[in-house]
Amino acid sequence: MALNVETLSNLERRIAISVPLQPLEAQIKQRLSQIARTAKFSGFRPGKAPIGLVNQHYGDQVRDEVYSGAVEKSFGEAVEEAKLRVAGFPNIQHQPFDAASEKLEYVATFEIFPEVVIGDLSKVKIERPVLEVGEADVKKTLDVLVQQRVTYEPVKRASKKGDRVNVTLKAIIDGQEVESTGDEGIELVLGEVGRVASFDDELVGEKAGATKTFEITYPADHNPQQLAGKTVTYEVGFISVSQPKLPKIDADFAKSLGVEDGDVEKMKAEVAESLQQEVAKRVSAKLKEQVFQALVDNAEFEIPRIILESEINRMMQTTEQNLKQRGADLANVKLEPSMFEDQAKRSAKLRLILGDLINVNGLHATADQVRAMVDVFSQSFERPSDVVTWYYADPKRLDEPAALATEENAVAWVLDKVKVTDKKVKFDDLMGNA
Repeated sequence: MALNVETLSNLERRIAISVPLQPLEAQIKQRLSQIARTAKFSGFRPGKAPIGLVNQHYGDQVRDEVYSGAVEKSFGEAVEEAKLRVAGFPNIQHQPFDAASEKLEYVATFEIFPEVVIGDLSKVKIERPVLEVGEADVKKTLDVLVQQRVTYEPVKRASKKGDRVNVTLKAIIDGQEVESTGDEGIELVLGEVGRVASFDDELVGEKAGATKTFEITYPADHNPQQLAGKTVTYEVGFISVSQPKLPKIDADFAKSLGVEDGDVEKMKAEVAESLQQEVAKRVSAKLKEQVFQALVDNAEFEIPRIILESEINRMMQTTEQNLKQRGADLANVKLEPSMFEDQAKRSAKLRLILGDLINVNGLHATADQVRAMVDVFSQSFERPSDVVTWYYADPKRLDEPAALATEENAVAWVLDKVKVTDKKVKFDDLMGNA
């Protein structure tokens, strides 16, 4: 096939292709003959209708299918001969199929993948977080677990921060009631995150049976916006006041965390092991983040328009779905492609770099690496062996662990090329608790 590949821009190409019709007509006749064997027409037994009648009813459909297949096949052969890697789908322009005589001629315009060249990584500096889990970290984690298992007991004294109060509540704005619990009380823990601090301050110092009216003026940037800049009058009735009761770190507490014999030291050892696993995950994530940024910063190439547009559309759809799940009214939300362009450019660029890096250097995950990743996934379940069986019951389920294992190979390849220095970090900083 003699090809004339026209270069329209750095990545855009155009090819004019012609396909002889004679072989295609033979395919059309063969397909019509196959249809005739089972076709049903009024007045004829199945398979006995004249070929002309079959052609009259099915000829155009069969011709379109055969011609479309010929276009697809010839385009694939053309780009393979020209050694072009096509990005996305080509734009095919052709004359009407029924107007073709001796040849089916069409023009394909398409983008190709760019040449990905990664710069010198030897000068790139990456910091590996280093953290040894100590007794203080275990204690801090146990304190959090204790707080999560807090219970409350009624008291007759006045309320204070940390107490849980059960109150009836009515909210009034500009003389209009906008919210009310009616006779049913709601429970609030005084001082918890998520409310304006001054609101909780007003609920401190009151006993069960008391009532109180007060005003709160919300800041202009308050969320939700319905209250932003508004002065709200609250009428509150106190039903009960309860103080927190924290569980002791004893055998019962250990059993509640899954240590069957209630051994407190064993519980602490398991907490320490769990923290070490989480630290390893966080360190790995920090390294991967730096590696990906280094790749993006050290490779310059043009991104195919069709790939960028596809990434923008994907991000817009994901954002829309997330907003729906959060109950947002999409009629009041206008998503524009420009909002996602910068993020989409980085994401598309990184994906192109990783794809090229993995293919060129043979970094696809091995079967053992995929199995190791599946084992990691299964450890968070009560019956890990059942999870492993589920993954291997359908090869498609292995796509995610295979992709992650391959990604780890790419990260390891980069880390071998850059300068990696260890940096001691604090537990709260690594865990995002600061």
